[in-house]
Amino acid sequence: MDNKVVGVRFKKAGKKYYFDPNNLSFEIGDLVVVETIRGLEIGEIMETEKVVDDQELTAQLKPIIRHANDEDIAKDQTNQTEVPQIMTLCKSYVEKHNLEMKLLDAEYTLDKSKLIIYFNAEGRIDFRELVKDLANEFRVRIELRQVGARDGAKFLGGIGPCGYLLCCNTFLGEFETVSIKMAKNQNLSLNPSNISGLCGKLLCCIRYEDDTYSEQRQGMPKLMSRVKTNDGSGKVISINLLERTVKVELSETVKYYHVDELVEIEEYDNLDFVEDSNTADA
Repeated sequence: MDNKVVGVRFKKAGKKYYFDPNNLSFEIGDLVVVETIRGLEIGEIMETEKVVDDQELTAQLKPIIRHANDEDIAKDQTNQTEVPQIMTLCKSYVEKHNLEMKLLDAEYTLDKSKLIIYFNAEGRIDFRELVKDLANEFRVRIELRQVGARDGAKFLGGIGPCGYLLCCNTFLGEFETVSIKMAKNQNLSLNPSNISGLCGKLLCCIRYEDDTYSEQRQGMPKLMSRVKTNDGSGKVISINLLERTVKVELSETVKYYHVDELVEIEEYDNLDFVEDSNTADA
C-alpha cells in the first residue's frame, strides 16, 4: 500500500521520521508540530511530500498536527533556555546517588508534560531513586534514556582527527555499519588509535570510501601474488589501489607497473586477502 509522507527531524543532524502530511503543504525547513510517542514536539521538515510503501515505514504513520505558530516556537525556545539549569540539578542528584553515568542532554516536550534526560553509561544503571528525586524537583514525568557511545558523541560534538567537526554532530542523520574488514579493504593501519573516533568506535568516514576501494580492487592482483610483465615474472610486494599501480619484485630489480601493463596475473586459491598498510603505498 502506498502512503504519502514527509520527512521530519527533531534535532540538528537528527534521524529522519516519516509523518502523514495531513493534506497540508510544506517546504524544506518549515517547522511543524507533531505528536510522537513522547508527546507533542516541534520538528523541521527535511524532506517534502513523497510516496512510500508499507515496507519503508517502521511504525504507524501519524499525521502532522499543524505548522508551528509563533506561540509554539516561543514555547520551544523557552524550554531550551531551561536546559542548562536542568543539567546542573540533574548532575547534583547523580552525585547524590553515586551513579556511574554521564549526562549528555535534556529536553522538555513542547507541552512540557515530560522531561527526557539522555545519559551514557558502561552498563545497566539502577536509577529508580534518581527518577523519584527528579520527578519531585521538576513536577513532570521523567524519562531517562541511555544511549550508546556513538550517540553520546553526537550529543556532545567535537573535532575529529581530520580537524573538522564530527560528522555525526553536523550532518550524519543515521549511523551505518563500519567494520574492520572495511579498514583492511582501504589498507588502513589497524592501530585502534588511528581508526577510532572520539566515541571509541570505528570512524564513520571509513564507510564513505569503502565502495570506491572495492570497485578499485576489481582486476587488481593480490599482495604477494605473482604476475608476468614485459620485464619478466615477479612478486607483488605493494599495491596502490587509488592509482591502480603495483610494485613488483623482479629477479634483479623492483619496478612499478600500472595494472593495465601487467601481461598476466597468477592467482592462488590459498592466498589470504589481507594487506598490511606498512607494505602498501600511501
